[in-house]
Amino acid sequence: MKYLPLLWAQLFRKRTRTILTLLSVLIAFLLFGLLHAVQTAFESGADAADARRLLTTARYSIIEPLPMSYLARIERVPGVAGVAFADWFGAKYQNESNAFPVFAVDPARYLDMYPEFAIAPEQREAFGKTRTGAVAGQRLADRYGWKVGQKLPISSEIHTKADGSLNWEFDLVGLIDAEDPAVRGNTDVVLINVAHFDEARQFGKGKTGWYVVRVVDSEQARAVSSAIDTLFMNSPDETKTAPEKEFAIGFAKQIGDVGALVTRILIAVFFTILLLTGNTMAQSIRERIPELAILKTLGFSDRAVTALVLGEAALLLVLGGGLGMTAALGLMPLLNGATGGRFPPLFVDGSSWLLAALIAAGLTLAIGLPPAVRVGRLRIVDALAGR
Repeated sequence: MKYLPLLWAQLFRKRTRTILTLLSVLIAFLLFGLLHAVQTAFESGADAADARRLLTTARYSIIEPLPMSYLARIERVPGVAGVAFADWFGAKYQNESNAFPVFAVDPARYLDMYPEFAIAPEQREAFGKTRTGAVAGQRLADRYGWKVGQKLPISSEIHTKADGSLNWEFDLVGLIDAEDPAVRGNTDVVLINVAHFDEARQFGKGKTGWYVVRVVDSEQARAVSSAIDTLFMNSPDETKTAPEKEFAIGFAKQIGDVGALVTRILIAVFFTILLLTGNTMAQSIRERIPELAILKTLGFSDRAVTALVLGEAALLLVLGGGLGMTAALGLMPLLNGATGGRFPPLFVDGSSWLLAALIAAGLTLAIGLPPAVRVGRLRIVDALAGR
C-alpha cells in the first residue's frame, strides 16, 4: 500500500490519455457484465432444473394436448415418485403489451413438484380450496400492483369460455417467490386452478399440455422416461419424455446458441482492449524510461521497478473493471423493468465478479508484463543516455 501514491501518480501522469483508456476498459467490463447476465438468464432455466424432474409432452409437438387420464397411468410407472400437469393458458392483462405465461394446474400437485417456490401456507391452502383461485409471481404482482384478495381479470390468447368469450376472471389468493435469482425467473407466472378452468372452457375439456414427473432416483431418469413413452406407444397420443434440464436447454437453443454468441462478442471486445491498453502502456513506459532509471539510481531494485510497472497496469484494470461491473450492476433494475417480464431476471452474481477478476488479471499480465520485464532489465546508464 505504501507504493499506491506512486502508482497513482504514474498512472495519471497524462490525465487525458489515462481517462480515455480507463473509459475504454470501463465500457468493456460494462459490456461483459451485461452480456454475462444475459447468458446467465438464458441458462438459468437449465441451472435451476431439478435432476429428478422429467417433462412429458406430446411426441411431435409441445402444443398438442395430452389426456388428463394419463396421470394415473404415469403414477404407476416404477420409479415415479409424483406427477403433476400444466396447461398453457396464454394471457394478456389490460393490453397487448402486458403478456405473461399462465398455467392451469392442480394446486397441490404442481406446488409439490416445485418446492423451490416459496408461498405462505395459508395462501397455498386457499389456492387448493378456491375453484376460481390463482397465485402469481411476486415480481408480476409488484409490476402491476396486484394485491392478494383482489379479482384478476385476464384475457386468454387461445382458450374461450363456454359463452365464447376470451375474458376470464380469477381470485388472486396468493403470491409465489424464490430466494435464488436463477429460480426467481421461473416464478414470473400466474397459476390458475384447473378445476374451474377445465369446467368453464369451451374446447379441450379433459386435456392438458404436459406432465411434470418426479422420479425417486435421478439415476433412473432415463429408464423412467423410456418406460413412460413405451406405455403410450402406438396410442393416439404418443409421448416424449426427457429430463427437465434437457428440455430447458433445447428450448433456449431454439433462439440460438447464446453462450457461443456472447463468448465471441466478448473475445472481440477484450482483444480490442488488449491492443488499445497495451499500446497506451507501452507508450507511457517509453516516455518515462529516464524517470524509472532514476528510481533505480535511488535504490529501487530491478524487481521493485518491474512490480511498479505491473502494478500500474493492475491499477488501471482494477479501476476500469470495477467501475464497469458496478455500472452493469446498477443497470440491472432498469433493464429488468424494461423487459416487461418477458425475459428471465438479469442479475450480476458472484460468478460474474469472479470471472471479471480473472479476465482483469489475465489482461494485467498480457498488458503489463512485457514492458515491466523490459524495464526490469534496463541498465541505468543506457536509460539515462536515452538508449
